[in-house]
Amino acid sequence: MTTVFATPDELLVSVGTDLGSSEWVTIEQARIDGFADATGDHQWIHIDPAAAAAGPFGATIAHGYLTLALTNQFLPEIVRVDGVSMGINYGVNRVRFPQPVTVGSRVRGHATLTSAEEIGGGVQAVITITVEIEGGAKPACVVESVSRFLR
Repeated sequence: MTTVFATPDELLVSVGTDLGSSEWVTIEQARIDGFADATGDHQWIHIDPAAAAAGPFGATIAHGYLTLALTNQFLPEIVRVDGVSMGINYGVNRVRFPQPVTVGSRVRGHATLTSAEEIGGGVQAVITITVEIEGGAKPACVVESVSRFLR
């Protein structure tokens, strides 16, 4: 279920709010291969199932930046801010990859509104997104995503 804020100003009084989770996404080899093609990162641990089976994780793994990129899919599933002229992905403050995502795993994003402040023309919000691996003890990625919601 999507958490909806009627205006950017509602973010200012909602810091600390647990925003919920996205749907689960299965990480398939085709997605990993497509990301490798898009970025030019064709390291064997990502694209060679036979070599990766004998490697440290027993299978191919998603690129860390693929996992990070999925937060752009997860965030709109988790939160929506109405009453804006536009939302801008302003950047990230911090990114960590505590656990690799093996092919066939299911991941989802879980988010918390970490901070919000008034900026010229709108509100800047930091939303901490934790990419969870189904059944995993550690998250795949934790990112402080910075968005600007302009009035």
